[in-house]
Amino acid sequence: MTRKLSEAPLVHETAEVEGSTLGRWTEIAERCRVSESTLGDYSYMMQDCGVWCAAIGKFANIAANVRINATNHPTWRPALHHFTYRASDYWDDAEHESEFFAQRRAKRVTIGHDTWLGHGSTILPGVTIGDGAAVGAGAVVSKDVAPYTIVGGVPAKPIRQRFDRRTAERYQALAWWDWDHARLRAALDDFRALSAEAFLEKHGG
Repeated sequence: MTRKLSEAPLVHETAEVEGSTLGRWTEIAERCRVSESTLGDYSYMMQDCGVWCAAIGKFANIAANVRINATNHPTWRPALHHFTYRASDYWDDAEHESEFFAQRRAKRVTIGHDTWLGHGSTILPGVTIGDGAAVGAGAVVSKDVAPYTIVGGVPAKPIRQRFDRRTAERYQALAWWDWDHARLRAALDDFRALSAEAFLEKHGG
């Protein structure tokens, strides 16, 4: 049985959420782990996602098995293993390396509004995904993605634009993701039936 969404975030009982802020009408599915992140209104993530230190906008569509801010190990050190920075897990007289974790947190990931992250995609540290962008299934995103751009592959590269530049700019100016719940409902038929250009003609932007 499907549980109805509401203004209160819907978090599956098997998911783990800590130090994070969830917006209205949001959903986090089974076995997701979300830490030190924000999830904007109406955004959702499907099963088995891992998210750390990320700012996710409104209406983000995150498929299953997506990893956001997949951190790197210290390849420049004599050892890759995390005993070097998580030392207190191994010795009572050692401490975690706070500077190392601060450097990781400084590479926060930003996901824009009205985005789609395909199944099994990975977003690497410090990357920004622009409004309206889509990431193909299995892609590994190591560089910023421009608004309304579709990317795919390993490493991810642009495939095509969702809309022409002028249309994309008009949608960002319209910012329909900031409309209230009632206005979204009133425009529902237009979201379903109108072309991108016709929608702009009717609703501005």
